[in-house]
Amino acid sequence: MTNRQIVLEQLPQGKLSPDHFRLTETATPTPGDGEVLLRTRYISLDAANRAWMQGATYRAALAAGDVMAGGSLAEVVESKAPGLAKGDFVFADTGWQDYAVLAGEGLSKLPDLKPMTHLLSVYGVAGLTAYFGLLECGQPKAGETVVVSAAAGSVGSLVGQIAKIRGCKVVGIAGGAEKCAWLKDELGFDEAVDYKAGDVRRALRAACPKGIDVYFDNVGGDVFEAALFNMNNFGRIACCGAVSQYDGSAPPHGPRGIPGLIVTKRLNVRGFIVSDFNAQREAALSDLESWVETGKLEVLEDVIDGLENAPSALVGLLAGENRGKRMVKVS
Repeated sequence: MTNRQIVLEQLPQGKLSPDHFRLTETATPTPGDGEVLLRTRYISLDAANRAWMQGATYRAALAAGDVMAGGSLAEVVESKAPGLAKGDFVFADTGWQDYAVLAGEGLSKLPDLKPMTHLLSVYGVAGLTAYFGLLECGQPKAGETVVVSAAAGSVGSLVGQIAKIRGCKVVGIAGGAEKCAWLKDELGFDEAVDYKAGDVRRALRAACPKGIDVYFDNVGGDVFEAALFNMNNFGRIACCGAVSQYDGSAPPHGPRGIPGLIVTKRLNVRGFIVSDFNAQREAALSDLESWVETGKLEVLEDVIDGLENAPSALVGLLAGENRGKRMVKVS
């Protein structure tokens, strides 16, 4: 068997393009003792994929010539590790390739849920990030105003819906009138702000006349700044990502008003990654499953077919093409 791989041919100096990648083939690897051979079924696409090209984050930085890194929903083809058998499904850092050999230690069999794509979206990193970032870091209370940026994306679309379930007023920030209308008409957001339409700070003030109690930040930059100036005293900001700063040149300045506004408004600003809350994972999944089954939580998935299309799919995600969780079906 041959193993197709997408290699990061060169590190981008400006905006990412499909030309930065190369499709190649190699022999399928063989597992040793304590290892498993995994077949990649669906690759998760995330803005963090681009951040890894800029330097070390919570994982090592990518270098030119590396197989493109990324998590995936993968099937065990051959196991020499205890606790995992052929046919089991796991979430693993396989990278962008058909097959990968990984240590069995640290991999856990995933539940048999249908559709399986939900294991990458609402029951995967996206859903858990939305759940913990909002409820643990943001700590919204019924009646409060919650604002989320990149609201039409994989995490933001879930954050807004969970905030509605908790009885909050929800305002989403997204790019374009069509997305904003979709947030209100389909997902039940109370208001939506188009960051492409002009002054975001002023638009947020109009959408949130009583101020912002919780801001869930996915983008950083000017949008973060606009939210900061509209925060209420003792507001909470959950910092999930900064996609506005991942692709292309760095912005000319960071958000202004720091630390002044944080001090005077007594704001709680907390950065997090989903693995911070591993001990609470099962309780979170129970809530998410219940909300999906009762129709309180709508799951949006954007599936691109073909490993060869992963580079253009990531570029499109960074440009805001997707609604909901974008992933690539490999096999």
